[in-house]
Amino acid sequence: MSEHATRKAILVCLLCFTPVSLQAETDKPNIVLLFVDDLGWYDLGYRNAKFETPNIDRLAGEGVDFTRAYIASPTCSPSRATLLTGKHPARLQIVRHIPTGTTNGFDKWGRTDQEFNQWDGDPAQFPCRNWLPLEHTTYAEALGDLGYHNTFIGKWHLGHEPYHPDKQGFDVQFGTSNFGHPKSYLAPFFKNSDVLSDVKNDYLKDVLTDRCVDTIEGYEGDQPFMLSMWYYNVHRPPVPRPDLFDHFKAKGYDDTDAIYAAQVKAVDESVGRIRHALATKGIADDTVIVFLSDQGSWYQNLPLRGSKRVDTLCEGGARVPLIIHWSGVTKPGTRCDGLVQSTDLFATFVEMAGGDSSAFSDLDGISLLPAIRGEPLPDRGEPLFGYRAYQDLYASVRDGDWKMLAYRSGKVSLYNIAQDESEQNDVSESNGDIVKRLTGELVAWEQRMNVQQYSGVQ
Repeated sequence: MSEHATRKAILVCLLCFTPVSLQAETDKPNIVLLFVDDLGWYDLGYRNAKFETPNIDRLAGEGVDFTRAYIASPTCSPSRATLLTGKHPARLQIVRHIPTGTTNGFDKWGRTDQEFNQWDGDPAQFPCRNWLPLEHTTYAEALGDLGYHNTFIGKWHLGHEPYHPDKQGFDVQFGTSNFGHPKSYLAPFFKNSDVLSDVKNDYLKDVLTDRCVDTIEGYEGDQPFMLSMWYYNVHRPPVPRPDLFDHFKAKGYDDTDAIYAAQVKAVDESVGRIRHALATKGIADDTVIVFLSDQGSWYQNLPLRGSKRVDTLCEGGARVPLIIHWSGVTKPGTRCDGLVQSTDLFATFVEMAGGDSSAFSDLDGISLLPAIRGEPLPDRGEPLFGYRAYQDLYASVRDGDWKMLAYRSGKVSLYNIAQDESEQNDVSESNGDIVKRLTGELVAWEQRMNVQQYSGVQ
């Protein structure tokens, strides 16, 4: 019996013999998750005047802005697997993006029977899964057991049709292909796919947002819902909506900056439309909004070091925007500067919905509900660990002000992020005791994740 089936059977038994439910249905908020692809931490208007994001800025001003939020493995597929399950990508054996192409064993439709892939440039030759196995409990399955209706819209990148959202606990999916990005944001969107093939003369973000708005407008109110909008934007290809591109060109931006600023503004428009739909429907006060990016930008995210392409476990690649707004619960203008990670959101969703996150095995995160309520973050009892399997730099250990980077070759570097946010001054030689402690933490964690055989740090 799978983990989900076993846990569901236990829950049914508890409901049969418990006269009072854990939480009244009316106390369960709707949840809207807005998950953006490749949006850098600094690429929002309230942090960088180069970008125009009034709707996201307003969301941050009304909710909790988690200023030190990290992705456990800043890469497309791993970030999604962890968000869905609350388990670290290393535990899931999904520490790279799921590839495509015949050289990787995929057909032209993005399908494969090959369970694992290898990466030529990975020194450890870590075998990475080509789909998220169905036995892992997803937040959609967990919330479904708590009475939620789950809708998925947009990018998946966790496997082809047998592993799509509708097989992972979601009641409805829309706009989901087998690929990690479209060939264009202007129709036709996908190559070798019939997904949205009937759409003409439209922008992909707008098509997906229309479906979000329709979903909200059609809400009947007989059960709470979770709407997962996983954007393809602002991932490449660099194809902006023409009117937004013209807007930034008229302001004097060069083509590269105008394209990216237009893609970011398109997402902001979507956030505004979704919030407006909730307000018009009269359910804004009953809905939690969670805004998150899956990793740093394609572009350098100065003054932070790194991006999705280079030094990805550095702050510019791994630190992402995370904003949570819950009317009547979050206090406007709240900042949480504590260290949080994408592993934390599964437990947070479950507890928002009135469930008990301790009922789920092998979770690698904590619930952020106390911080959402304005209370201190719980002590997670260990550092935050980042992990990827592409290049020599493969792991990070974030503990308080300290951050250690570990390489397959055995090199380590150490930074005090509070004093050196740009990670320019390696202080490992003068802080050998801290390096020793964090190295020990990393080795023990790798053993717990069952990936020690790939380690570069002994």
